[in-house]
Amino acid sequence: MKKSLSSLILFLFLCGSIFAQEEDSQNIDNSINAQFTELIEDANNYQEYKVVKHNKLLQLQKNTVNEIEGLNKTIQSSSDTIQNQRKEVAQLQQKLNQTKEDLENVTQEKDDISFLGMATNKGTYQTTMWVIILALVLILLFFIYKFKNSNVLTKEARKNLAENEAEFEEYRKTALEKQQKLGRMLQDEKNKQANKS
Repeated sequence: MKKSLSSLILFLFLCGSIFAQEEDSQNIDNSINAQFTELIEDANNYQEYKVVKHNKLLQLQKNTVNEIEGLNKTIQSSSDTIQNQRKEVAQLQQKLNQTKEDLENVTQEKDDISFLGMATNKGTYQTTMWVIILALVLILLFFIYKFKNSNVLTKEARKNLAENEAEFEEYRKTALEKQQKLGRMLQDEKNKQANKS
């Protein structure tokens, strides 16, 4: 009985000192770990047991539950934030894909030229244009060559014609002179014949 009475007195004494220390400890560290440490340090030893005030134990339980609820709210809020960010990332990825597709279309349109009603690559278009220009230049050079060749032949033909006309004119003059000479000679012979008769 003496043991239980002394234990009771010791318990009451410890409870009073714990209650006094409780008010001081509220100004220090309020983390759950600190509260457990304080509870263990403030507890009285009874044989191999620690004696803890019931109201301190209930306060620690209440604080632990509040802390867990706060952490759960933080976890839920973080989870909601992560979900929202995932949605935003998915939307941004979709917009990025659309932008890439639009960029590819614009690049394709920029690289293509409508030629004879068909979309043609700029490189193919330029090659085709240079081939056409080269072909036209070659055709032009061919016609210039033919024109010069024809011009030389025409000049030569005109020169030959002029020479032939000059020879013909010379021949005509010579033939006219011969005809006139023969005509005079004939007239002279006719005159001689008429004088003899």
